[in-house]
Amino acid sequence: MMGASVFAQETETTVSDDTTQVAAEDMSAQMPADEETVAPEAEKEGGLSVLHTNLKTKFIEGGAGFMGAVLMTLIFGLALAFERVIYLSLASTNTEKLLLDVEGALEEGGIEAAKEVCRNARGPVASIFYQGLDRADQGIDVVEKSVISYGSVQMGLLEKNLSWISLFIAVAPMLGFMGTVIGMIQAFDKIQEQGDVSPTVVAGGIKVALITTVTGLIVAIILQFFYNYLISKVDSIVNRMEDASISLVDMLVKHNLKK
Repeated sequence: MMGASVFAQETETTVSDDTTQVAAEDMSAQMPADEETVAPEAEKEGGLSVLHTNLKTKFIEGGAGFMGAVLMTLIFGLALAFERVIYLSLASTNTEKLLLDVEGALEEGGIEAAKEVCRNARGPVASIFYQGLDRADQGIDVVEKSVISYGSVQMGLLEKNLSWISLFIAVAPMLGFMGTVIGMIQAFDKIQEQGDVSPTVVAGGIKVALITTVTGLIVAIILQFFYNYLISKVDSIVNRMEDASISLVDMLVKHNLKK
């Protein structure tokens, strides 16, 4: 009996040792995976921190005056660009569906029903339709003139603030070039003071010149992308406005012939 109990204890001890060894192996297998997961996150955070520090350093080295002016052109330009993107997105409507709704309303309820459809719709096309329908009783010629005139008004609203974005695109590199000229003047002033043309004396002014130039060009490139996108968006909406206006006149001609 005592031998059996001793053998049982030895067996339990061996099993517990094996279990402890397996658990240790599992933990050692999981630790590298956790370290591999944490490492990229740490590298990513470190990279962002380094990028932020470098940008701040270059901004200070470029001079607070000119770098601040270039930064303000970027902020104002992006603000106007985002405002235009939202406005043009809301101005884009399903023109084909609006034409079908207006045509159905003309056939069922006449001019007043069609005007109600336009009144409840959003976008420049619906506004142009409403102005044309509002003068339908004065003849097709008056309707055409009204559509053309109000179309010009809507086009002006679509192109609002684009000239300011274009101005910022032009001003940003000019400010950068002005910083370049001033940096070179500072470099030559230091040469004159030191009486020696050494890289150490000239490097500071040239560095300021290059930083301001690069910053101005980067700002202009960013705003240029937004400007070209907005111009293409306006052209697309204007083309749909013109096509829809022609279709409206044709619908009114058919409606008058059915009377």
